[in-house]
Amino acid sequence: MTPGARVAAAIELLTEIAATPRPADAVASAFFRARRYIGAKDRSAVAEAVYAVLRRHARLGWWLERAGFEPLEIAQPENARARVIANAILAEGRQAASVERLFDGGRFNPGLFTAAESGLARALDHHTLEHPEMPEAVRAECPDWAEAGLRRALGGRFLPELLALTGPAPLDLRVNPLRAGREAVLAGLASAGIVVQSCRLSPLGVRVEGRPAIAGLELFRAGAIEIQDEGSQLVALLADARPGQQVVDFCAGAGGKALAMAAAMNNQGRIVACDVLGNRLKRAAERLRRGGLHNVETRPLSSARDPWVKRHKGMFDRVLVDAPCTGTGTWRRNPDSRWRPLGPGLADLVKLQAEILDSAARLVKPGGRLIYATCSMLAEENEDQIALFLEGHPDFVPLPLPELWPAVFGTPSPLEGPWLRLSPARHDTDGFFAAVLVRRPPVPAAATGTAVEVVPDPVADTPPVADTPEA
Repeated sequence: MTPGARVAAAIELLTEIAATPRPADAVASAFFRARRYIGAKDRSAVAEAVYAVLRRHARLGWWLERAGFEPLEIAQPENARARVIANAILAEGRQAASVERLFDGGRFNPGLFTAAESGLARALDHHTLEHPEMPEAVRAECPDWAEAGLRRALGGRFLPELLALTGPAPLDLRVNPLRAGREAVLAGLASAGIVVQSCRLSPLGVRVEGRPAIAGLELFRAGAIEIQDEGSQLVALLADARPGQQVVDFCAGAGGKALAMAAAMNNQGRIVACDVLGNRLKRAAERLRRGGLHNVETRPLSSARDPWVKRHKGMFDRVLVDAPCTGTGTWRRNPDSRWRPLGPGLADLVKLQAEILDSAARLVKPGGRLIYATCSMLAEENEDQIALFLEGHPDFVPLPLPELWPAVFGTPSPLEGPWLRLSPARHDTDGFFAAVLVRRPPVPAAATGTAVEVVPDPVADTPPVADTPEA
């Protein structure tokens, strides 16, 4: 494709994303599947251009307004054209005249500049994306609905954390210890010409430079690696699922964390992967086969209150609730979700999380653990949710991270606070939260005949279980 044709394709894809009530990555996948003639390098270039515009949505919009450009409906091609023009000048440093030459109306190229677009290009010429008068929330690409909550949760780190969310996410892999050790995977990827390094926190994590075609590698086909952010890996590891246990992944989705826990259990015991969206569970089947994992069964649920939950009350050692959330911690991967949430809003999600957590807690046996996790950075979905749950469930007590981490990894916790809280700026992972709670068993009081509750040491005599070759 010529440079102009790439620009035309980017405008077309941006318009489709704005007009389609689906996540941008799903729209992009469908867009390229329908255009098989676009080669791999061109697909990569077009996608990169589109995601650059999506990541700069607020800042580009601020400049368009400042330049006096009359914005049309977001789904109109004219809006996508204006944003591509602004991005080329402000972020890529091109001169207005060179950008205009790409819009020559030639075959496969964008149509000629309109009078309004010529005026816009002139107004933006020789400027950069940042401007001293730009409001902090605009610089941070923070939507109105999330600003107050993120300022409350992040305090003085609001700007650096939000700025870290404006860049692309790294590509992380999780080693499947049933298929290979991390050193062998690192060597195998390096021999394939891929630049890699070990992740800082996860003993199973491998960070890849660039965007190589992982799915085409033999290591992937053989089930030795899975694509999974380092933060997500840590959530699965801190669930501390052990061989022979009974485990539930209550909101399993496509099964990434269930796969990780199944490998930690060495295929011994049982994992039930549940979700209200049965089609998502079907996508886990191939991943399970590829990874040599056969202790996972899938269970579609009608709702959080599915009768299956009541029938299995108090039967599980570990119950992981990776709750549906706003996804504020994944904005590097899903920049469009800041501006057009496609599911429930924050208030509805908070209610849903509380309902799911309350229902899933019924599955935990005395002495078992309930793990609550989100990919959100908002306290309303994290610390507040745990505080509310503990207030209404006195039979659960926290298992603080400084006690849990050494039991799982055999080292002191490198993180602060009682909960797992990860962020792009501090840890270069997606933004994650996880809390581990223990259900304490009632102990009869022989003298009085009444029942009193005692809190056992939940990690006493607990050996490390992250027993990978590199741990």
